Amino acid sequence: MSTVAVIVVTWNSASVLPGFLAALPDGMAGLDWRLVVADNDSADDTVEVLRTLAPDAEVVQTGRNAGYAAGVNAALSAAGEYETALICNPDIRMRQGCAKRLVDSLGGGVGIAVPLLYEEGRDTPHFSLRRESSVLRALGEAVIGNRRAGRFPLLSELVTDPAAYREPTRADWATGALMAVSGECLADCGPWDESFFLYSEETEYCLRARDLGYATQLEPSAEAVHLGGESQVSPRLWSLLVVNRVRLYRRRHGVVATGAFRGAVLLREVLRALLGRRASRAAVVALVHPATLHTPGSAAPL
Repeated sequence: MSTVAVIVVTWNSASVLPGFLAALPDGMAGLDWRLVVADNDSADDTVEVLRTLAPDAEVVQTGRNAGYAAGVNAALSAAGEYETALICNPDIRMRQGCAKRLVDSLGGGVGIAVPLLYEEGRDTPHFSLRRESSVLRALGEAVIGNRRAGRFPLLSELVTDPAAYREPTRADWATGALMAVSGECLADCGPWDESFFLYSEETEYCLRARDLGYATQLEPSAEAVHLGGESQVSPRLWSLLVVNRVRLYRRRHGVVATGAFRGAVLLREVLRALLGRRASRAAVVALVHPATLHTPGSAAPL
């Protein structure tokens, strides 16, 4: 039986950890696994909760709020030998057999497998699959919104076709709340990019894996609930998400294309700011003056 390293990054996660840990045995059923947690200097009782509820877990204390990618790398380094890594947010609740279905779907060109995600209290799956960013897709989302534009592959990153969530479907990238990554993919791709403090790190990793021949694939028989959603209401987190989208695009495209993409993203946030969306007002400021975010890795020039 292959060994799975369950990788979790925490930061002030004491309130969500008990639910994650309670669901873990059923979610990991049928697998040989061990839990490795990297804690980014939590100020609450996160470490105490782990030591009480998961005394066998390996807990790596980074000593600083190092960011999500740095936490993943720290946990992977401490995990020892494993065949597969299951990288999880602590606000994930895996359903019965979720992890084994993900692990079994790896191989045959699939390096990253993701589950069908549900939002808390909803019985319809979350649209978690994405296409790679483009200027036209950014414009489509700015003008008609990402969900409406999602019906047209050229006009949105978001994959909204219900059929894509009923069968194994490959995508350029996917929401990174829970993903199984094969050992081969991890070895070839190397560490996660720590210059992305939060957001876009999973996008960058999936695109890097794709460039090396590893697909990201949804396995709809694997299901989990994701409590998340804070970036949708927090102006600072939304700003970081938006700025990092542009930073990642800049790394993969030329100056002219990046300028057009940034303009399209800025248009989207301006239009939504005019409708009263507070988070978009903050994102406009961050796009114009990224250094105002005061977050490691977020102040790189756009």
